Amino acid sequence: MSLPSAPASLSAGTANTLAADARSLDALKNAASRNDPQAVRAAAKQFESLFMRELIKSMREATMKSGLLEGAQGDLATDLLDQQLSVQMAGQPGGLSDAIVRQLSQQMGGSGNTALSVPSTLSLATNRARFAGGAAGGGNAGSAAPAGRESFVQFHRAAAERVAQESGIPAHFMLGQAGHETGWGKSEIRQADGSPSYNLFGIKAGKGWTGRVATVTTTEYEGGVARKVVAKFRAYDSYEDAFRDYARLINDNPRYAAARAKVGSVAAYAAELQKAGYATDPAYARKLSSAIHSAQGV
Repeated sequence: MSLPSAPASLSAGTANTLAADARSLDALKNAASRNDPQAVRAAAKQFESLFMRELIKSMREATMKSGLLEGAQGDLATDLLDQQLSVQMAGQPGGLSDAIVRQLSQQMGGSGNTALSVPSTLSLATNRARFAGGAAGGGNAGSAAPAGRESFVQFHRAAAERVAQESGIPAHFMLGQAGHETGWGKSEIRQADGSPSYNLFGIKAGKGWTGRVATVTTTEYEGGVARKVVAKFRAYDSYEDAFRDYARLINDNPRYAAARAKVGSVAAYAAELQKAGYATDPAYARKLSSAIHSAQGV
């Protein structure tokens, strides 16, 4: 695969290889800060290469080793191969580097604070790769979900998209509702021993539930007044199980038929869920709509 030539302000070696050391990254930042479009593009490509390398590494770690290349020499060979692949895969039209270029260009055209925006972009790309690697492990079973909207959405995106294909409920609808119910991962329902229940949607364990349960104190509204109550919630074996159970609830329970028919509109879907009594919070529809839009923007 042919690679674009380096701008005059950068060496060919820096532009066409992975800048893995701090000095090379500083050189890229400095070149990009001079508002040279070619330098910005080269810097963006380097950060996409780092992202791709982290992604490939995470995916390798999520799979079993064959034993053929184990050991220090095998690890070195694999690392070099990953580096070569990451460089070759970076810079494709419509890829991450295009998004980084837009972000850097906007920030340089505004506050000009490139020194801060470049590391933050790299950190975001690295986190996304790590979360993608975690999702590759299969439903995130046994993994602790990260807190924070960006991290939360990236961590759960793969499971939500798989369930969306099966159920017809948009992935960002489920991601937004899971984020709202858990405070973007900050207040998940947990067992008495602190272990996760994997319940992302606040679904209670009614009389027909035969699986595990988690008993916690929660907030309910009666007549618009909030009060604390002790309730039993469903517990699952993985986060993907939670997405799948939520989809079954919305699709199979006649109570939510009106909401299911409104998946073409965020506001209408949220309003129908509130009408059906999914939650007792009188402002639930407004809050849920905002959360869904937030998840869609990640």
